[in-house]
Amino acid sequence: MNKLLLPLLTATLLASTGATLAAGELTYVVNNESAKYDPGTTAETFAAPIIGNTFEGLVRFDKEGEVIPALAESWEVSEDGLNYTFHLRDAKWSDGKPVTAGDFVYAWDRVLDPATGAMNSAMLYPIVGAEEHYADAGKGDIAISAPDDKTLTFTLKARVPYMMQLLTYTTFFPVRQDVVEADPEGWTRDPATFIGTGPFRVTEFNAGKSVVFEKNPNYYDADAVSLDKLTFRLIPEPATALAAMEAGQVDGIESVPAPEIPRLSVESDAFMVVPALGTTYAFFNPHQAPLDDVRVRKALSMAIDREEIVEFVLQSADVPAIALVPYGINVNGEDFRDGTDDFGLATTAQPEAAQALLADAGYPNGEGFPDTVFVTYSSPPIEKLLEAIQQMWKKNLNIDVNIQATEWQVFYPEVQKVEYQIAQMGWGADYPHPMTFLDNFVTGSPNNLANWSNPEYDAAIAAAKATGDEAESLAEMRKAEAIMMNDHVILPEYHRNNYMMMSPKVQGFWRSTLNVPYFRDASIAE
Repeated sequence: MNKLLLPLLTATLLASTGATLAAGELTYVVNNESAKYDPGTTAETFAAPIIGNTFEGLVRFDKEGEVIPALAESWEVSEDGLNYTFHLRDAKWSDGKPVTAGDFVYAWDRVLDPATGAMNSAMLYPIVGAEEHYADAGKGDIAISAPDDKTLTFTLKARVPYMMQLLTYTTFFPVRQDVVEADPEGWTRDPATFIGTGPFRVTEFNAGKSVVFEKNPNYYDADAVSLDKLTFRLIPEPATALAAMEAGQVDGIESVPAPEIPRLSVESDAFMVVPALGTTYAFFNPHQAPLDDVRVRKALSMAIDREEIVEFVLQSADVPAIALVPYGINVNGEDFRDGTDDFGLATTAQPEAAQALLADAGYPNGEGFPDTVFVTYSSPPIEKLLEAIQQMWKKNLNIDVNIQATEWQVFYPEVQKVEYQIAQMGWGADYPHPMTFLDNFVTGSPNNLANWSNPEYDAAIAAAKATGDEAESLAEMRKAEAIMMNDHVILPEYHRNNYMMMSPKVQGFWRSTLNVPYFRDASIAE
């Protein structure tokens, strides 16, 4: 297997097209529309482009992957690594009101209220009292305070080596109490109330079509922002987006059709390969027949040819995946993937072993295999992927699995109910550490979309978090992944790269390995 060691947060612009660019204006194509843009509650990758350009937290990543000041201009961490004190700069919300430490206290307390429905509440659990606060329906003391408008403090239960990286994620962004409480469900869908702290502010939400931004004049570093107008245009079909790009109608597209990757990599100066810390996989529902039998789950996983998927279906430089955590995440000087098990899987199909397992489960040569549906969100590349898997299952196991595709806004809420049999999903890192993937499978996690539970797994994750020894933490995280993978809760497919295009006239643009396109420093060359 090709072990890509991905640089942390870098992307090199290679690019040029014939796009005619208006001064200070840029149009970028996205392929999916998110159901919500609330930074505190969402975990949707599709929301990242909007939130990442309209909000900032205490700190942010630069394009080299270093944590640098954002709304906080400085901070101190106690010698034992438990007490954090942040000093806010004179920053304003996009409507001109001052940003205060109290805005962070409100935002974090809101995330820790189960009634809010935040998807990543567990990110705050390292803070003293946070987990108990959540368990007690938003009651009880948390070690978060604002001694004054410019000072924010919090205390951890134990040292968290990646705490500063965690703070770059949207769950830790401030939100305004008056704005949220005036319209809890709709404030992120109205430009008048979508009040942020980032370099841009939304002027139009055109459902199913586009989101339009303008430079935020109240941004603390507004002088560094060159673009006057930014438009995210929604084009679900990558081939249509590519046609718009090559016709000069748009300046950048977030993805290109897989069959065009070889051509574009040679012919187009606009083509970009952006390393991504992400894994595409499907959930097996262990509570629904026939997936309630681990032998069936393992047989299905063994019967697919991941190398064929990458080379001939995706036609990409993605990496065949036989595990959850992708390559390129280092802990204690080691790539997490180095030296880990294969969990009985291979990058090529193992039809004979898969057939034996399926027969042992009571379905010799696929006979009597129940009706099974593989649900997915509407996406031509993903549907093509699932059709290839469907054919492999037919060829190697002699079973028929139906594919059902619906729009994301319909698909995702249904998957959250865990009423499917097999569901296409995946995960892109929220921060560059294995825990961003592993935390999702802890009992009760809102991102545990298989509703899977294993006390040994939970104990290993807890041990990994509790120790200050990075080598010990790495061992516990690897142990946890092995427990989940050996139970075959997911069908790992591939570790992702992103393939996109951006006009070379656009300088300073970068897209992180966490899949956020940043336009803060983008400018258009003369």
